[in-house]
Amino acid sequence: MKRKLIYIVLGLFMFVQCTKEKDKTEQKPEPHKDENVVTLTDAQLKNAPIETTTLSLQNISSVLKLNGMIDVPPQNLVSVSIPLGGYLKSSSLLPGMPVTKGQVIAVIENPQFIQLQQDYLMAKSKLHFAELDYQRQKTLNQSQASSDKVMQQAQSEMNSQRILMSSLAEQLRLININPNSLKSGNITKSVPVYSSINGFVSKVNVNIGKYVNPSDVLFELINPSDIHLNLKVYEKDLESLKKGQRFVAYTNAEPNKKYYGEVFLISKDVNSGGLTEVHCHFDKYDHSLVPGMYMNAEIDIQSSFSNAVSEEGIVNFEGKDFVFVEEKKQTYKLTPVTLGETENGFVQILNFNDFNNKKIVTKNAYTLLMKLKNTEEED
Repeated sequence: MKRKLIYIVLGLFMFVQCTKEKDKTEQKPEPHKDENVVTLTDAQLKNAPIETTTLSLQNISSVLKLNGMIDVPPQNLVSVSIPLGGYLKSSSLLPGMPVTKGQVIAVIENPQFIQLQQDYLMAKSKLHFAELDYQRQKTLNQSQASSDKVMQQAQSEMNSQRILMSSLAEQLRLININPNSLKSGNITKSVPVYSSINGFVSKVNVNIGKYVNPSDVLFELINPSDIHLNLKVYEKDLESLKKGQRFVAYTNAEPNKKYYGEVFLISKDVNSGGLTEVHCHFDKYDHSLVPGMYMNAEIDIQSSFSNAVSEEGIVNFEGKDFVFVEEKKQTYKLTPVTLGETENGFVQILNFNDFNNKKIVTKNAYTLLMKLKNTEEED
């Protein structure tokens, strides 16, 4: 009886072991789930309709992105100084103020101005006397009442006074005093400083009462009629540029405000850093553009047909670009993509060979991305 019980126990043990082994052999490993594939249910597809398309050839322009500064040619930038120096008596200029040609922009005082006017009037008086003496000596010489030497000395004195007077007259014109209207009764210690251009004030370097030397710059004036954009271009990109090409420019402060124009001069000189200058004219001058302002610019350098897809089909995740490719009905795979230029709502696909004959999602791509990432978090 005891031996029979042992056999029964052993039989049960063997049965249990065989059952476990059978269960192990019957359990099959679950297939690996692709984390980049998302499948939509009918309800989800109804709430977020999906549209797909294949790559198409689009006319995409290559864009050269540059930067530079607002500049004016040397002839449009005027540094105002006073040749003989003096004290600034008055001026109401402030940076940014408009000025017109011939406008009095400052008044300068200097005792030297008085001395210069005095010297001119005295030279003028002596010249008149020298001319009369020469005419007298010339008449006497013709009647043999005076020697040639005396007449020649009178002529030399007249010429010397004439040279001195002419020299002093030019010095007076330098300080804006008209020598032809100068008389003993209108000698002045103050002279006006005039604007030589129409434009605006760029810099004010002096204040009332300050003494300025002849080499000092009182003001800087700018004529904006020829204001332009000076772009810096690397030597390797020069072949892509030519006169007449269109550009669009914008500032960092207002990137949505666009300024349009064209290339009008390409420098032939390349500096030690491999850069050269490209000068561009604006279609329309804007008063907000001032010399020294930093700007970005884009120039279309060539146009060609490229494999492209709608911008709506591109999704960005963790700093990388992707598209969703249809694997089968209602199933889509997140696939890396390399992007090129963008134009008219289409993006150039550089790795287009990866998408031959494949359908790419162009509507609700970001909805698929959200569904894919939410599913991963639930798992």
